[in-house]
Amino acid sequence: MSVRLNEDKEIVARIREGLKMKNGYCPCRVEIKPENKCICQEFREQMADPDFEGYCHCMLYYKSKD
Repeated sequence: MSVRLNEDKEIVARIREGLKMKNGYCPCRVEIKPENKCICQEFREQMADPDFEGYCHCMLYYKSKD
C-alpha cells in the first residue's frame, strides 16, 4: 500500500488552502469535529482496507494497493 498526494498540483494547492482556513479540518466537510481532521477518519478506514484503491473524499490523497 502507498499513499500519495494528488498529481494535480492545482487541486492540492486549493485543498491545502482550505485546510489552512479550517485549521486542518477537511474543507469538503461542513462539521468541525475530530473525525474530519485531515487525514480524516473516512480515509484512514479506507487506507486500512486492503481492497480499497482511490482518492480520499476531497481528492488530496490517493491510496494505491501496490
